[in-house]
Amino acid sequence: MKKVILMSFVFVLVCILTISLFSFAEETIKIGILLPLSGPAASIGVNSLNGHKLAVEEINEAGGIKSLGGAKIELIVADSGGDPKVGMTQAERLITKDKVVAIMGAYQSSVTYPSTQVAEKLQIPYLVPSSYLPTITERGFKYTFRLCLNSDLASREQIAFLDRMGKLTGEPVKTLGLIYENTDWGEATVESWKKYAKEFGFDIVLDEAYPANSASLNPVVLKIKSSNPDALLFASYTSDAILLTKGIAEQKIDIKVYVTTAGGHADPVFFENVGANADYYFDLAETSPDIDLPLALETNAKYKKIYGDDMSDDCIKCYTSTYVIAKAIEIAKSTNPDDIQRVLANMFMISGQKGIITPYSVEFGPDGQNIYARAVIIQNLNQKRVVVYPAELALPGAAIVWPTPSWDER
Repeated sequence: MKKVILMSFVFVLVCILTISLFSFAEETIKIGILLPLSGPAASIGVNSLNGHKLAVEEINEAGGIKSLGGAKIELIVADSGGDPKVGMTQAERLITKDKVVAIMGAYQSSVTYPSTQVAEKLQIPYLVPSSYLPTITERGFKYTFRLCLNSDLASREQIAFLDRMGKLTGEPVKTLGLIYENTDWGEATVESWKKYAKEFGFDIVLDEAYPANSASLNPVVLKIKSSNPDALLFASYTSDAILLTKGIAEQKIDIKVYVTTAGGHADPVFFENVGANADYYFDLAETSPDIDLPLALETNAKYKKIYGDDMSDDCIKCYTSTYVIAKAIEIAKSTNPDDIQRVLANMFMISGQKGIITPYSVEFGPDGQNIYARAVIIQNLNQKRVVVYPAELALPGAAIVWPTPSWDER
C-alpha cells in the first residue's frame, strides 16, 4: 500500500512539474518597441520596425530564449508619431500596462530623450538603436544603453573625412555650409560641427537652422547659393531632405562636396522622390546592406526577399539591438528588468556573431554608450548607396568620386 501511495504521489508530482514546465516554456517575453509609425518619419519607423520583426522571427524559430524553457519574444509596438509627449505617454503605457521587460526606440532624439527618462524612473532597460543626441547617455542613467554613435562622434568623423579626402585628392575643402533642422538632433549636431571645424581649420560661411518638416525651404536654398561653400553638411529628416535636394538641383548649385548625416537622407522614400539628384552625396552611416561583412549581406538578402527593399542603416541597427536584448535575457535567465540591466551593463558581443550585423562590436561603457560604435561613409552612385570608406568595409570595385561633378558634366 505504501508503494502504491508513493508511486501515486510521484506520478502526481511529475504531472504537476510537466504542466508547470510546459506553461513556463510557452510564456512570452514582452519587449516594447517605440517608433514613429505615423507622421513625417513614418517610413523610417516602419523600416526600423521590420528590422526588429525579422530578428524576433529568427530568434523564436531557433527555439526562443532557451534558458527560459524556449520562451518566445513578443514585440509590443507603440507609435510615438514623432511627438515627445506622446513618446513619454507610450513608454509609460508599455511599462505599466503592457508589462514589457525592456524597451527599444525611439529613432528621433527629441522622443528618445524624454522616453528614456520614463524608463529610468520605472527601472526598465531601454536600448537605443539609433538616436544621436549626446545627452541621452550623459545623465548618469543606469537603465539606458545606446548601440549607435552620438552626434559628437559622428560629426568628428564627417569633418575628419573632409580633411583627409582633401589631402588625398589634392582637391581640398576650405569653407563649410551647415544646414540643420532645429530640434534636439540638429542643434546638437551643429555644435559639434562647429567645434571640429575649428579644430581642423575650416571656415564656416553658412550656419542655417530651419523648422523641422517645413512646407518650403526655398529661402535656405537661396542662402546656399549665395554663400557658395566648398562643402555642405546636412542634418535633416526625410521631408526636409527631399525639399533641399530638389531645390539645389533646380538651382543647379555646384558644390564640391555634400555630406549628410543619415536621418532623412538614408530613408528609401528620399531616393524615391529625388532620384539622380542625390547622386554623389556622401552620407555618414554606421552600416549598410552592401557592407563587406558576410553575415550582413546574407541577412539583407533574406530581408529583401521578405519585405522587398534593402535594410536601411536604422533597420540594421534595430535588428542588431533585438539580438542584444535577447542575448541579455538569455544570459540573465530571467525576465526581471534588474537582471537584464545587470547583464547589459557587462556584456560583450562581437561583430559577425549571430545577429550582430553592424561592423562594430557591442560593449556598453559606464554611461551606457557603446564604446565600439564607429562610422562608415556611404556615397550615392547611380542612385544606389555604396560603402566607400573605410576601404576594408567596401566591396571590391567601390570607388569614391571626389569632387562632385558639376551639373553640366552629369
